[in-house]
Amino acid sequence: MKSFYLTDTGKVRSHNEDSVTILKNANNEYLLIVCDGMGGHRKGEVASSMAIAYMGSRFNKSSCIGSKMDAINWLKESVNEINRNILEYAHNNPDSTGMGTTLVVAIYTKDYLIYGNIGDSSGYVVKNKKLYKITKDHTLVNLLVQAGNLTEEEAKFHPKKNVLMRALGASENAELDVFDVIDENIEALFLCSDGLTNMLSDEQIEKVLNDEELEIEEKVSKLIRKCNARGGTDNISVAYLVIERSKN
Repeated sequence: MKSFYLTDTGKVRSHNEDSVTILKNANNEYLLIVCDGMGGHRKGEVASSMAIAYMGSRFNKSSCIGSKMDAINWLKESVNEINRNILEYAHNNPDSTGMGTTLVVAIYTKDYLIYGNIGDSSGYVVKNKKLYKITKDHTLVNLLVQAGNLTEEEAKFHPKKNVLMRALGASENAELDVFDVIDENIEALFLCSDGLTNMLSDEQIEKVLNDEELEIEEKVSKLIRKCNARGGTDNISVAYLVIERSKN
């Protein structure tokens, strides 16, 4: 396996509220997480780092995540605990009211691949050099698209496209969507914050990922540079894992 992750403040924001990591446990199982914090005054940064720290620490303490159902339960339990921690922090720190974070996570083992998300950070897989989005954004415009009130093209430029309907820290109940990816031919996992997808199309991302002259680190760095060249209006984070299978 080859993996790399990177986060960047961008060209407009004064500080970075994103957090990202890729971890591997003793059983060669992988955890990828991208969180996009919100709340201002660096409180979004606190929320996203709390999510990464809790889930990362819990993953590192387990030598094996278990069965697919064990992993799904593990994700849901982790998300509920993170949500409680963020709400408690905001309650104890009145200047932190409104803090929260999106979350997109993937667990990859030799037996299964699952994704989970809350908010509008995105989880993709790469297959046959094509990028396929697995997660669904919890945004107002996506609800309007699903209801048939907006087209996909209209949603891209809608003034309220970043209005979230779900986020960690937003309510007492943290509702995580889980996606079971059943495909033995997945070539890579790709997670990112909306700082990337608001700047680059899937086709533009694919072009960089498919550049065989670039190493994995260079591909991720190039994607971030391209976002910044287009204005870098938000923090940008990427977690990328390339699956290397033994050839029999």
